Amino acid sequence: MRLWNENRNDPGFNVLFSNRRCQFVSIVLAPKETFGGPRKLYAAADQWLVVTAGVGHATVAGQRVELRPGSILCIEAGETHKIENSGDENLRTYSVYSSPVITV
Repeated sequence: MRLWNENRNDPGFNVLFSNRRCQFVSIVLAPKETFGGPRKLYAAADQWLVVTAGVGHATVAGQRVELRPGSILCIEAGETHKIENSGDENLRTYSVYSSPVITV
């Protein structure tokens, strides 16, 4: 069992947990900051992204959706994606990857 009480709000990308089967990451974007783009994809891992604070947009495989607290987005393996903070405060998200994508 593992338990975290995480409430990080400083911008950045932080791996909170990783093992050989999955990875849990905190991603906080400052206002107007973006992550990803037309070439950003993970070939072998699905990404589940949960928004806990702020507002923004995600473009996944060419489709754009709004993000707000409570949004849960599945980015399937091989889908290009970009996350944008369109608000005036930090966009705070957590992501679970179905297999590790970041070397720690």
